Amino acid sequence: MFDIGPDELLLIVVVAVIVIGPKDLPLALRTAGRWMGKMRKVSGHFRTGLEAMIREAEMQEMEEKWREQNAKIMREHPADAPPEAEPTGAYPSPAVQAASAEARVAEAAPEKPTDAPAQPPAA
Repeated sequence: MFDIGPDELLLIVVVAVIVIGPKDLPLALRTAGRWMGKMRKVSGHFRTGLEAMIREAEMQEMEEKWREQNAKIMREHPADAPPEAEPTGAYPSPAVQAASAEARVAEAAPEKPTDAPAQPPAA
């Protein structure tokens, strides 16, 4: 950020000792450190607020794109279309799959015995 070399830093320290004095220099450095800490905190809050605003704007853009894509899909494939309107080779809907699975299970299951008493064999 600041390109301060060792010789420039030494010059700043010498000027500070002459201007402020060796007695008040620690107090001045503490005060300067507090101010720098406050500036960093404010800039951090500003940066996080700016990043949050950018994220919200990106989310809004993505939601708009999703809404447009969803509307396009809904126009192309309406939910109340008759089953005959499905293109050939398409997978059957979950309701059709469930009904056919139930039919296959019912066909494969053995017949249940009735509650009627068994008739003795004819003699």
